[in-house]
Amino acid sequence: MRIYLMTDLEGVAGVVNWDDYGAPGARCYERACELTTLEVNAAVEGFLAAGATDFLVVDGHGHGAIDPLLLHRRARLLTGRPLRYPFGCDDSFAAACQIGQHAKSNAPGGHLSHTGAFSVEDLQINGRSLGEMGCNMLFCGYFGVPTILVSGDQAAADEARELVPNCVTVAVKEGWPNGSASGLTGSANKLHNGAAVHLSPAAARDQIRAAAYRALRERDRIAPFWLAPPYTLRSVLRPEAAGQPFRVATVTGNDAVDLLNSPRPHQPAPAGWAP
Repeated sequence: MRIYLMTDLEGVAGVVNWDDYGAPGARCYERACELTTLEVNAAVEGFLAAGATDFLVVDGHGHGAIDPLLLHRRARLLTGRPLRYPFGCDDSFAAACQIGQHAKSNAPGGHLSHTGAFSVEDLQINGRSLGEMGCNMLFCGYFGVPTILVSGDQAAADEARELVPNCVTVAVKEGWPNGSASGLTGSANKLHNGAAVHLSPAAARDQIRAAAYRALRERDRIAPFWLAPPYTLRSVLRPEAAGQPFRVATVTGNDAVDLLNSPRPHQPAPAGWAP
């Protein structure tokens, strides 16, 4: 039984902020990679105990967040760039999960919330606002693969259950509310949702391990996330500086994976326009 594990960094317990943890050269980046990899290993251990036999771990953080030296010996790792949707997913997988996920841009009470980049205000497909999590669920659903487990901050867990009501979730931290980030510049948004209450990393891994076991046992009652074609995708970028306009791009298509890979030529929105 094959399991697809998409990973990110910002939703991991103990990852405190972007500037110190998010990219190579940051003072805590190596620690963030260790914390992320150990949460992934906990999920693998839980899935193994529930009967899974094969694992593809996808390093979904832009700069990379999986330490190959620490990765569980039963997992294979897809990493490096460039990568395009569907990031190695296909119909051979029995289930998918997302570890270390953060909530979408402007999510109330999210920690380090963003959608692909801190410069993105919103992304919608067929009028439905989706973050990275929703887009990942969609391409898994393209192959009929259900997303059965999501771990991350509390707002990400809430977002997961909104998209897939029976999805098993683990909230490893809870963002400290700081009001809406809508309309902020990307640099301001990066700092806006910077505080959170974290579980200890060991406790977070215990919960992820137990949740992975339960999720695989409950797989048959968890449906894949899906939006039916035809598609209209609207992407909105934040103002580049205070007082400047939002930038908007709209693309259409009939294939979900092609849509996610489509170029998005953003243009300044009309004066006074707001998402």
